[in-house]
Amino acid sequence: MNRRSFVKNTGLAAAGFAILPTAQSFAAAEPAVKLGFIGVGLRGQRHLDNALRRKDVQVVAICDIDDRMLEMSAELFKKAGKPVAKVFKGDPNAWKKLLELKELDAVIISTPWEWHAPMIIGSLEAGIKYIGTEVMLGITLQDHWDVVKAAEKYRAQVMMLENVCYRRDVMAVLNMVRQGLFGEIIHLQGGYQHDLRHVKFNDGKKAYGGGVEFGEKAFSEARWRTEHSIHRNGDLYPTHGIGPIAEMININRGNRFVSLSSFASKSRGLHEYIVKNGGDQHPNAKLAFKLGDVVTTMIRCANGETILLQHDTNLPRPYSLGFRVQGTKGIWMDLNQSLYIEGVSKTNDKWEDAKAYLDQYDHPLWKRWGASTEGAGHGGMDFFVLHAFVEAVKRKTATPMDVYDAAAWSAITPLSEQSIELGNETVEFPDFTGGQWMFRKNTFALNDEF
Repeated sequence: MNRRSFVKNTGLAAAGFAILPTAQSFAAAEPAVKLGFIGVGLRGQRHLDNALRRKDVQVVAICDIDDRMLEMSAELFKKAGKPVAKVFKGDPNAWKKLLELKELDAVIISTPWEWHAPMIIGSLEAGIKYIGTEVMLGITLQDHWDVVKAAEKYRAQVMMLENVCYRRDVMAVLNMVRQGLFGEIIHLQGGYQHDLRHVKFNDGKKAYGGGVEFGEKAFSEARWRTEHSIHRNGDLYPTHGIGPIAEMININRGNRFVSLSSFASKSRGLHEYIVKNGGDQHPNAKLAFKLGDVVTTMIRCANGETILLQHDTNLPRPYSLGFRVQGTKGIWMDLNQSLYIEGVSKTNDKWEDAKAYLDQYDHPLWKRWGASTEGAGHGGMDFFVLHAFVEAVKRKTATPMDVYDAAAWSAITPLSEQSIELGNETVEFPDFTGGQWMFRKNTFALNDEF
């Protein structure tokens, strides 16, 4: 049996599991979802905190190699008034022991990027049918194929926990797109434009800034994330930008990415940050960083749209994901919080404040659950992404963002590295669905449930 036939026969490429009942066949009162957390650093703790707020979730196990992170997590259990879960620690492979627990319904992975693919595959091999993973899916293109094939083999759901897909303005614009306000979509833009210098370096005590250390001398993300800037040159973090706009143009569901080309600027920002804050004699001032300060990627889609992505994390700048959605009838941009709809906007050829439109087209999910997002993190987005994952587990149905979405969004990184290495050559984008993108339907956020 060839791969395409396998995907079609298993039904994983369709809306849900062929072997599982639909959501409607499950009663509202279900036993609590039993979650295990692999990685409870600062990002994992955010998911843990949100999970502990839910009455339909029981956190049965947590795992980390950093005792300080485990202690911080224990405080979250105490604050929630819930007993501390089983703790797995002391060994980089302690997560494998966690997966031996028979009561687990699902796991959430929030570890350094290089661990994601082996941990996802290990979870699948252990019989876990639902895996929620932080971005990215893997490092190499082969990592992405390995995860997709493993999810297909075990007929399991792998959901990337891309929270920006649930940002309130983004979901309102998704609503506008689906109602035809912008006409036929022609061009989209997004990215990760976020000064991360204080994230990539710290003093080993605080999570953000205070010094220019990374690796073993640092704390939190600086222990691992900065290494990627030394050795890699590409769009290292594309999913915040690409995820939301991929949903707007039905990527993997009637449309797909066809090709990609990337360009990288010279690298100056991280070196200058080290010199400014640690002096030119600091050992880290002698390092050469491979990552270009601004990486620009162009993607061509099967239905004719173009997408521009930018990765900009090493220079001083205000935060922006740089969204732009442009169609035959109008355009929206998040940077100026404005839009223009031909024949509708009050003044011809002038931007209009987007707020009235965002309020009018507020997504049903936000209308129903907005009050539940208080304190959930990232303006409420973190509530929705965990909510979607937990609801899928409870109902034993497909996650709204699946392994094919995770692979397509995350594969932009190794493909951009390849393009830059080849002198900005256009590279072909793999079809992780094996041709099923032509037949699948977009079911993301169609109502107010999850």
